[in-house]
Amino acid sequence: MSYGDEYDDTRARSVPAQTRTRLPEQPDQGPRRPTASPGRTIGAIVGVVVLLLAAIVLADRAGGEGEQEGGGSGQAEGDSAEATAPTGEQPVDGSTNGIPRGFAQTGQGAQSAAANYAVALGGTEMFDPERRHTIVDTIAAPTARDDLQAAYDAAYSPGLNERLGLDEDGLAPQGDTFVNRTMPVGSSLTEYADTSAEVSVWCAGLTGIAGLDSQNPVRTSWFTLHLSLSWAEGDWKVVSTEQSEGPTPVNGDNVISGADEIAEAVQEYGGFTYAR
Repeated sequence: MSYGDEYDDTRARSVPAQTRTRLPEQPDQGPRRPTASPGRTIGAIVGVVVLLLAAIVLADRAGGEGEQEGGGSGQAEGDSAEATAPTGEQPVDGSTNGIPRGFAQTGQGAQSAAANYAVALGGTEMFDPERRHTIVDTIAAPTARDDLQAAYDAAYSPGLNERLGLDEDGLAPQGDTFVNRTMPVGSSLTEYADTSAEVSVWCAGLTGIAGLDSQNPVRTSWFTLHLSLSWAEGDWKVVSTEQSEGPTPVNGDNVISGADEIAEAVQEYGGFTYAR
């Protein structure tokens, strides 16, 4: 029961209208404070009105300045919007083959690159040989490209596709939806130099096939992707990757959703560009 339910207002309603109570004066406290005169009351009201008008004028002026500077945002510089704005470096200046590019040559830029590369390397397109080669070509350092292609071809083998219930192009049976999505939770810069960086990205993952007859339902996983990066071709590029399990939290008490709901969510909710 809430506090409001416990309160019984019948006594308050039983008090006759216009009834007032006044505490007796205490002898040692002196006379009561005199009631404010009408002139003083009017003066106070006028003062409050003047202050309100001044506040409105200042607010309108600040709003006008914010619109001029922010292109119609209606928020002045230094308002509450500034507290919620990103404080880090601009993560990217574009994309290549759907993968963000143009990361800053800083530790922060290396972490941003690693997080976005983790997403690319943990998506459904990695199960399509042609798309996989495009992804690796895009993010790999020139000196490591061939080795990375060979390593990922071995990991994403035709046998893996078959075990998951996919065809050779990484597609699920008709009517089903293949889900393989990586979601970075955080990153850690373990080593950094001007032209090299070691970054670990803690990730949550979704993998499986959403379908009524699926033998491989969509499951969650937790893992950490360790990436060695080098500065090449004006951007951070991948030299090598290694994956370890966890850290893994305790599963919650959420009710498991049906296959249709999972498939709809995957198609409806897009991913993000990550920035440290």
